[in-house]
Amino acid sequence: MATSRRDKLGARSEKRVQDILSAARQLFASEGYEKTTTLDIAHRLGVSEATVFTYFGSKRDLCIEVIRIWYEDISTALEGELALVAGTRAKLQFAVRKHLKTLLQEERGLCAMILSEGRSTDPEFAGIIADLKRRYIAPVMQLLSAAVEAGELRADMPLKLMRDMVYGPMEHILWDRILNDKLPDIDATATQLTDMLWNAFAPPPQSLQRLAQFRGEVADALTRLERASEQR
Repeated sequence: MATSRRDKLGARSEKRVQDILSAARQLFASEGYEKTTTLDIAHRLGVSEATVFTYFGSKRDLCIEVIRIWYEDISTALEGELALVAGTRAKLQFAVRKHLKTLLQEERGLCAMILSEGRSTDPEFAGIIADLKRRYIAPVMQLLSAAVEAGELRADMPLKLMRDMVYGPMEHILWDRILNDKLPDIDATATQLTDMLWNAFAPPPQSLQRLAQFRGEVADALTRLERASEQR
């Protein structure tokens, strides 16, 4: 793996490693993983292809390291910044806006590459991305779970479904940006999406809950009455 090669070379080569990763990240973002070659990366740096392989065993190793560092950066940032926001709804809107900004504005090409490669048939590679993604969405999952426990959000909706409702629409927004090259208003989109999610996640008013409970009790009573009638 890439890290074992790097460990053997020591700290003196870290600058070269960072240069290779930076060039690879730029090319993966602009050209995509499949079209980018290690020779392209070497040419970008003005070195031989053998130099790239000195530090990374394969293009796949290099790609994994680029993605790992990207996820580490955005995960660390989200964990620190979200902790400073007060209130469940405000936290949710902050997370949505930051995710949209990262995908649509700052790292559009790289995000598209990661989304595509995340569907890789290589189980090892797909597993690595899944683990990185799990850490990234963990703060939002913890937020939703705590809000459910506190009664702020409905308890009859699985957390996995809530997760898909948060991130699914944003993935579609990203692909629309990639295919049509139109950047939506990020702040307005984040507000609209948060409003939609909050309305879907919020528990119904107590009057509706009581009505639903009453209907359930009536249905149970009718069932018992029908069973009693059948036994006569």
